[in-house]
Amino acid sequence: MSSKQSGLQREVLAFALRMVRTKPPQAQPKFSLYVRYTFRAQASSVSPRNVAAIEHLLRRGKRQIEMYESPFIKDCQISQAMVDWEQARRRTS
Repeated sequence: MSSKQSGLQREVLAFALRMVRTKPPQAQPKFSLYVRYTFRAQASSVSPRNVAAIEHLLRRGKRQIEMYESPFIKDCQISQAMVDWEQARRRTS
């Protein structure tokens, strides 16, 4: 995927990151990493011309975000792959 994001991609990512701000401060970095990693992994696996797949991912992502917005969800697990991805991303930035 190119480094530039479409307007729709920016809008979806901003919506997801707003959910992160509703979480406890100590858990926000983990939620943020989870959202960015998941978004990047899913966005890079779909062609911009595959409208059906994009619509499916939007619906699925919306349901996930609504689930994570629950006040009962206070923390999340992140994998070593996510941590490695973040470190690599920071080294290249």
